[in-house]
Amino acid sequence: MFSHCSPHSEYGRINGFALGTTYAVTFKMPEGASPSFTQTVQTALDGCFDQVNNSLSIYNNHSLISRLNNNLTVNTDSLFNIVFRRSVEIGLLTGGAFDISAGPLFDAWGFGEHDRVPVTQAQIEEIKKQTGMHLFNLKDGVLSKTHPKATLSMNAIAKGFTSDLAGHRLDSLGIPDYLVEIGGEIVCKGVNPQGQSWRIGIDSPVDGNNSPGKDLQTVLTLTSGKGLATSGNYRNYYIENGKKYAHIIDPVTGFPVQHSLLSVTVIAGDCMTADAYATALMVMGLEKSKTFLSLHPELGAFLIYDHNGSFETFVTDNIAASVIRQ
Repeated sequence: MFSHCSPHSEYGRINGFALGTTYAVTFKMPEGASPSFTQTVQTALDGCFDQVNNSLSIYNNHSLISRLNNNLTVNTDSLFNIVFRRSVEIGLLTGGAFDISAGPLFDAWGFGEHDRVPVTQAQIEEIKKQTGMHLFNLKDGVLSKTHPKATLSMNAIAKGFTSDLAGHRLDSLGIPDYLVEIGGEIVCKGVNPQGQSWRIGIDSPVDGNNSPGKDLQTVLTLTSGKGLATSGNYRNYYIENGKKYAHIIDPVTGFPVQHSLLSVTVIAGDCMTADAYATALMVMGLEKSKTFLSLHPELGAFLIYDHNGSFETFVTDNIAASVIRQ
């Protein structure tokens, strides 16, 4: 991890690795900031990451969510409560396309903590008995569940939430302009070092495109105070018997989705919301996503889909002006 702030620049930049992914934060130095201000920002970010890791990370055996999943506690904390309640809301609005209890299905298809094994329809139906948000109830900071093997994973929303949380920490330090990016989930405020709106590159959904920013499909401008998240099926997948299986699992059917939608970018009022809806729309597919977006004008979206072997795009009217190039 390294930090950098040029003495001739009003902006600082911090790069690093946290929560199992990379992050980058660009920020404007407040007036009168001391030479050690960049370290102050680093300390604030580290505290933010530690807080999320200790609450929401399923890869931390001692985290709150791990203890809840292993039935070692029923008491929650404020971070868990915020993300859980928002997840329930979005799950209901999307008809179950977003479901933080679907982890066992990802494991079954080889996209979780366990090795992939052949699965049958009967096995999926058996696994689904321990998934579904109807198995959980959160009341007065206590989480109860009606199936002892039911578990939760915040992976599809935690990076967006952490980006929001990091932004709040920067706000508390009096930073007027910034961009926070954690694993591709972004929140911004103010303007970039050129005094313009922040510009975000959207990767082309070419299978195996594992180098963010190398092959761009488009560039969008992001309005101050908004969050942006992208979900796609072109990085985490495998081919079996000539058929592609991507990590986008439909919690309702229990199977990987098979449709033309390749990438979804969502812009919302906060990054947590954008993160969850990007996943949900990828599950829905192109036509259902278009219908859903028409009913939710508070969301902006840029969709990339396959049409006879070529990439085509759909952009909602409310962010069409933000598309710089395609």
